[in-house]
Amino acid sequence: MTALALALGASLAWGVADFAGPLVGRTLGALRVLFWAQVGGLAAIGLAVAVRGEQPHTWLVLLAIPAALAGTLGLWAYYRGVAAGAISVVAPIAGVSAIIPVVYGISTGDSPSALQIGGIACAIVGVVLASLERQECARRVASGVGLALLAAVGFGFYFPPMHAAGKADFWWASLVFRTTALLVIAAAAGVQRPNLRLRPRDLAIVFGVGIGDTLGNALYAASSGQGLVSLTAVLASLYPIVTVLLAAAVLSERTAPTQRAGIALTLAGVILISV
Repeated sequence: MTALALALGASLAWGVADFAGPLVGRTLGALRVLFWAQVGGLAAIGLAVAVRGEQPHTWLVLLAIPAALAGTLGLWAYYRGVAAGAISVVAPIAGVSAIIPVVYGISTGDSPSALQIGGIACAIVGVVLASLERQECARRVASGVGLALLAAVGFGFYFPPMHAAGKADFWWASLVFRTTALLVIAAAAGVQRPNLRLRPRDLAIVFGVGIGDTLGNALYAASSGQGLVSLTAVLASLYPIVTVLLAAAVLSERTAPTQRAGIALTLAGVILISV
């Protein structure tokens, strides 16, 4: 039950952060928002680790490094996807990342139920339907779908190594993750040289996004010590439900009937995978 609560807490934190972050990224720029979000997140987790005052007990926390590389790629693609398309389309597709930890869990000994297998099928069909939008008398791939699929891959490969790192020490795993993510984003900023200046109000919002994302990482890492990766990762992947609900309530995003069916099917697939 504790692992379930922690993983669901991670999905809630990520759902809010993954709505607010890309939303402000539309006007401020994805790379600028990602950079300062990492700074805010690193400050928060760094302070928590310092107050805790304990050293890591095993090198396994370093598995958070490949998790950060995959997760940062996913987050960048997600931000760019939302900049190009509707949040209510991009978020569910990115949430199909749950398939990867389920497959990983199966390959390492987990046995999926019939409902989980059905959930994977629902998610795949849902992605196809959510990806299509009507234009005049034809259909075309909706904007941002390619980036959403890339985000799904990045997020999917985040879960297994972060699960192992979190199982070893979720505090240090979260710190290693956020440090690596900041270094990656800083390197990208060094190459592209965007204007990183933000007004104090915008900086406070972006810091909040980073802290929310870091909270999600820490909660998922904490759940790893008490549950299987094929369970905790999928429950944490329910964040698109939060993001889609916020997009509908705040932005009143409109999608085609086929896309709405695909979004619902994708979310249903993620839920079935978690059963």
